[in-house]
Amino acid sequence: MTTLLSRPARLDREKLVLALAAPLLAIVTALAITSAVMGITGDNPFRAFEVMADYGSKSDSQVWIINKSIPYYLSAVAVAIGFRMNLFNIGVDGQYRVAAFFAAVVGGALSLPGVVRIPVILLVAMVCGGIWAGIAGYLKATRGVSEVITTIMLNFIGGSLIAYFLQEGRLAERDENIIHTTDIPESSFFFEFPTTPDPVYGTIVIAVAVGVLYWFVLGRTRFGFDLRAVGRSEPAAEASGVSVRRTVVTAMLLSGAVAGLVGMPTLLNESGNYGNDFPEGIGFTGIAIALLGRNHPIGMALAALLWGFLERTGTQLEFEGYDQEIVGVMQGIIVLSVVVAYEIVRRWGIRRQQRRVGEQLAAQSRTNDAAEVPA
Repeated sequence: MTTLLSRPARLDREKLVLALAAPLLAIVTALAITSAVMGITGDNPFRAFEVMADYGSKSDSQVWIINKSIPYYLSAVAVAIGFRMNLFNIGVDGQYRVAAFFAAVVGGALSLPGVVRIPVILLVAMVCGGIWAGIAGYLKATRGVSEVITTIMLNFIGGSLIAYFLQEGRLAERDENIIHTTDIPESSFFFEFPTTPDPVYGTIVIAVAVGVLYWFVLGRTRFGFDLRAVGRSEPAAEASGVSVRRTVVTAMLLSGAVAGLVGMPTLLNESGNYGNDFPEGIGFTGIAIALLGRNHPIGMALAALLWGFLERTGTQLEFEGYDQEIVGVMQGIIVLSVVVAYEIVRRWGIRRQQRRVGEQLAAQSRTNDAAEVPA
């Protein structure tokens, strides 16, 4: 009786150990490798970590990090939706830029109050992002074309499409050296939280809502189960009645819709238009953050904050005489360490389970042999 009661507790304890072992191993490995790299180049790693901790803990840095992590998090969720069913949506960068551009065009052309204009802008962004990703999903489902190839090509097509329309006399206007779409009135900007010294963007509410929906839909609904089942084994999912083609297209549409929101913090809380200075590359950053956060909504949030922290404090390291590339080195080492650490812990956990099952089978076999011995 005692053994039966203690076994679930022991299993829960082992799960907790495995869950904590991977991030701890990743952190220790990343710190060790980063310190070694700095030491080899003649820099003091302990001084660098001290500068980063001091500058990153300042109130203005904290606000900057939070605001910067909002689009990073949305990009990571968009990528993670595809990852959960073994789809590599590498086109988030093109999807959010196309979505932000046309949302900015529509937002600047409408003559509506802000309470109506904002939902319309968000809807246009999600629809455009979904359509752009849906093209790759349709080709994957009907023609078997790799989504990696199609989404990469769509990135270039999207950039060319924006460049064509982002010209004077078409859908843009010139303001000194910057060409941008018609400005969205400040009355249609998203709200802000009045924090000191700078406000936190209200679009953080959108990021939180997306994270909650991601957790619920993929973890608590039939569609989420079907999506994960297709990712594990398409033939098995098909045999159980799941439409693989429909699931692939739907997943890419959802991924693109979330990607369409990536540019909204910049558009509705910062610039008010889409110009040739609109941020690029956030989609590729989202891939790293999704890997770093292990496709978990909370894990990706922490990874996005860490990424913002590294970017913020990296500027201060330059003033302290450190090479500007050191932040990129840190980011790469952290992602690599996390991926390797989780794989090592996963394999170690599997070996422990196999060994435990083998011991139980051996014990049962000995019990059966003893029972068969005649008295």
